[in-house]
Amino acid sequence: MVFEGLADKLQETFKKLRGKGKLSETDINEAMREVRMALLEADVNFKVVKDFIANIKEKAIGQEVMQSLTPAQFVVKIVNDELTALMGGTQSRITVSSRPPTIIMLVGLQGAGKTTTAGKLAHLLKKQSKRPLLVAADIYRPAAIKQLQVLGGQLDIPVFTVDECKDAVLIAQKAVEYATSYARDTVIIDTAGRLHINEDLMQELKSIKTKVKPHEILLVVDAMTGQDSVTVAESFNKDLGLDGVILTKLDGDARGGAALSIKAVTGCPIKFTGMGEKLDALEIFHPDRMASRILGMGDVLSLIEKAGTSIDLEQAKEMEKKLRKDDFNLDDFLSQLQQVRKLGPLDQILGMLPGMGDLKKLKDVEIDEKELTRTEAIIRSMTKKERRDASLINGSRRKRIAMGSGTRVQDVNKLLKQFAEAKKMMKRFQDMQKSGKKSFGGFKLPFMK
Repeated sequence: MVFEGLADKLQETFKKLRGKGKLSETDINEAMREVRMALLEADVNFKVVKDFIANIKEKAIGQEVMQSLTPAQFVVKIVNDELTALMGGTQSRITVSSRPPTIIMLVGLQGAGKTTTAGKLAHLLKKQSKRPLLVAADIYRPAAIKQLQVLGGQLDIPVFTVDECKDAVLIAQKAVEYATSYARDTVIIDTAGRLHINEDLMQELKSIKTKVKPHEILLVVDAMTGQDSVTVAESFNKDLGLDGVILTKLDGDARGGAALSIKAVTGCPIKFTGMGEKLDALEIFHPDRMASRILGMGDVLSLIEKAGTSIDLEQAKEMEKKLRKDDFNLDDFLSQLQQVRKLGPLDQILGMLPGMGDLKKLKDVEIDEKELTRTEAIIRSMTKKERRDASLINGSRRKRIAMGSGTRVQDVNKLLKQFAEAKKMMKRFQDMQKSGKKSFGGFKLPFMK
């Protein structure tokens, strides 16, 4: 999970404040000391941390606690507000030209994931009913041109190239002319990078900027590089004047310091974050939602948006009818697991649910993505009749299903037990809706060991 180390430490710090009827200045100072250490360990810029802590202490000490909040909740609210402000306050949107095409210029060093990000951004804009054009303007790395063409083919998005041309400025100009002629309303220019910032790189980028006048210059930086990414952002912003930043690999082992430092140090807002390798793994950055996730308060809005784009509404309605008729079978069970997988890695999904971050730390609940793969293999090894009626599966069939799916008989037994429990739970849920009750016992899902 993004910011996992920082989130764990901050949440643990605020747990210590719970149960106190009144917070003393000593309590606040001790909590802020731990917050400071957590931020520094997350590789947040030292000056940013200093100002951040000072702002919190100023608001937390000497103020009356709001009537609806406990003292601990009051402090968490202040920290949440300050974290949100630190990362930009509100979502920073892409500037859209009133006279298409909108021109977006991606810049950055080699290795940041610029070309892949160009494809991801085009995919995201296409889902928003835009007609993007990808432009291969990295004339120094033939592999980058080929990579962009492959991505364009996968996404069914055109890629503009000029064979044998070694003039990136000319390529960018001709791409804009092409977009205008063929009604492509967004141009995404994948520019060349270098292993480090140098005068030749900057001069070429400045020339492209002068000639095509992009509406957005977005810097692609690798979150794994920590404070180095902030330094890179400062240099690019000084020479080009950035409109925003795209942070890649934020789903990895990044400590998160770059995301918490870039806006404060450079003034450039984070507009998107790369949260995985797949082409749909580029997310719009919402500072308030990210702050909420860091503090363990979930991110329900993003989860709802994910569900809205990933889950088949007609299939969901059909499933509801089946549940009402108590006609839920193993085919339906498999279908629901596949719908869940479309939402993304399970640890990320749990992290979006309020209070569910602790679930991943429980000793008896281990999140296991491979378990879903095993579940799918087991169900696919059954006959159609067995999927519709699990009671037909006897001992000998369980052995054959285990052999066919490359699993053990115990795995088959475990799945059938989980399915039976799921049916019971759904039946109880239906009964509760009829009777007006609001709670029922839980059960373990196929991704929980």
